[in-house]
Amino acid sequence: MADNGANPRGPRCIALVGPFQSGKTTLLEALLARTNAIQRQGTVDAGTTVGDASKEARHHKMSVEVTVATTRFMGDDYTFLDCPGSVEFVHEMRAALPAVDAAVVVCEADERKVSQLQLVLRELEDLKIPRFLFLNKIDKADRRVRETLKLLQPASRARLLLRQIPIWKNEIITGFVDLALERAFVYREHVPSEVVPLDGEDLSREKEARFTMLETLADHDDELMEQLLEDIPPPRDKVFDDLAKEQRDGLICPVLIGVATRTNGVLRLLKALRHETHGVAETAKRLGVKSGNDPVAYVIKTFHTAHGGKLSVARVLAGQVGDGTTLNSPAAEAGRVSGVLKLVGQVTEKRGPAMAGETVGLGKLDHAKTGETLSAGKKVHPPVAEVAPFAPVLALAISAKDRKDDVKLGLAFTKLVDEDPSLSVHHNPETHEIVVWGQGEMHLRVATERLADRFGVAIERRTPSVGYRETIRKSITQRGRHKKQSGGHGQFGDVVLDIKPLPRSAGFAFEEKITGGVVPRNYIPSVEEGVIDGLKHGPLGFPVVDVAVALTDGSYHAVDSSDMAFRIAGRIGVVEALPQCSPVLLEPIHTVEIVCPSEATAKINSILSGRRGQILSFDTREGWAGWDVVRAKMPESEIGDLIIEVRSATAGVGSFTFKFDHMAELTGKQADQIVAARRAAAAE
Repeated sequence: MADNGANPRGPRCIALVGPFQSGKTTLLEALLARTNAIQRQGTVDAGTTVGDASKEARHHKMSVEVTVATTRFMGDDYTFLDCPGSVEFVHEMRAALPAVDAAVVVCEADERKVSQLQLVLRELEDLKIPRFLFLNKIDKADRRVRETLKLLQPASRARLLLRQIPIWKNEIITGFVDLALERAFVYREHVPSEVVPLDGEDLSREKEARFTMLETLADHDDELMEQLLEDIPPPRDKVFDDLAKEQRDGLICPVLIGVATRTNGVLRLLKALRHETHGVAETAKRLGVKSGNDPVAYVIKTFHTAHGGKLSVARVLAGQVGDGTTLNSPAAEAGRVSGVLKLVGQVTEKRGPAMAGETVGLGKLDHAKTGETLSAGKKVHPPVAEVAPFAPVLALAISAKDRKDDVKLGLAFTKLVDEDPSLSVHHNPETHEIVVWGQGEMHLRVATERLADRFGVAIERRTPSVGYRETIRKSITQRGRHKKQSGGHGQFGDVVLDIKPLPRSAGFAFEEKITGGVVPRNYIPSVEEGVIDGLKHGPLGFPVVDVAVALTDGSYHAVDSSDMAFRIAGRIGVVEALPQCSPVLLEPIHTVEIVCPSEATAKINSILSGRRGQILSFDTREGWAGWDVVRAKMPESEIGDLIIEVRSATAGVGSFTFKFDHMAELTGKQADQIVAARRAAAAE
């Protein structure tokens, strides 16, 4: 620690993460209130918090994007990243995490959220990010803290280490004992806790809990183990050094307690962050950034503001980034910085150049993307992290209500995907649908709300079309003849086609078996084009596949024959033949792989069976204690809203991936309904 009290680790960047509705946004509000960044602590219910400030977040009372807020505590800058807890918006957290120094995992004593907690902790563990667990809503706990830790421990690979124990009075938690400091504190609402004497039952409980904490630390420190065996009280500095080191090494996850709504425990959390978390130098080392004068920054989040244009929230990992700095990404030039901003939620303030460790908004970097590494040295810095979004699980077909808004809709989609890479937009050339893929029902709902609210595009939404096909069961020989006389040159084309079914997934085959030049060779490619035209729309209303067509005979006219005439003749032959070939509907079948907590596996099997799924196998998920993987084959039409049932059965944590496997015949009432719906749509 420097003599003047300033922390040599410099500005810190801390992620607030945890299960859905565990109190992360409220904790951010408490941290800002405790550090005087805001005058009064707001609430989520009243819509007065710094976090969740967007219209969509306020409306749904949930975080839908990361909130960035910088404040000062004891002379140091801290930027807190309040990350959404819903699995549907998890990419916001995943994209932000690589550049943080530490994370505060906010959770509560709720066994239903243990699997959600495990998802969050696994991300932090894999990235080797030091973390505290803040046990929130301790005033509403219906079990002892040690029981809660036993409940939560399966979610963490590292040992959950109790740093504080509550003080009870008449079955109400009135304060806590800090086991490292060996001090007792009594809560006072919205002001610092008061130090009180540690005596009586609280003292005996503290001694027992402190010894348990020291035993855990001694597992990785032989000197401390000797001191405990010889009954020598270890120096307080030694205890703090061990806590910090073992946390940074990922061996322990210290557990603090509090009530964010009342700022209880928040000051102790801030002091733990100040004294026990490292700074940007260690983070840069973890990410492979060499210290030096060349600027290197990581883009945590991208925003498109109404009046200021594009804003890239970035953590400076090395060097200095100021107004006018030209930054490059590994892919291209990101742009020239136009304004450096301090962020407290949606409130921005212009400031000077950003030094290593600071997290700021950089204006007008038009080509910078979320998750990119930006640099300004002679050589472009390689990516410090690559965070690919999880595979999408739900789709929606979207179109502008007014055709004149088509271009506006396209530009809006570009900005939405730029802000949120876990959204993807695809154009289906066959159905002419714009299909938006996302991470769940709420994810897509928020995206469509933004189209209307932020970009002013009125839209229509519907379920995307399923990729049905049709094929034939019988062979036939069919003549296709096109003859037209309309003054001057006429049109004449005449072909004989052998049409037969092919094995499933064989596709389309065309060959010519002409003898004697009855169809000149230069017209044969046109016949094939006409055949392909005829297969685009079969008698059931869908593209025809797995068909072989052979040109065996025909005739031509020296004057009236042309490429177009033979193309039309080829199409006529196919169109007239297909209804006679016993057409049958084909539906796409996908291989689906679902991951879920083991206690939900039986429910998942039932869901699959109810959706015409054929279960192939289920096994334990490798490296994930208490999780299973279920594999099945399922029709594409049944996958559409599968994620809604899966999330409902798994307390919001289950997910799946799918991959096309084969086409299968579909007959009976269901096939008749699909064909009838197709014909009705075509008639509109």
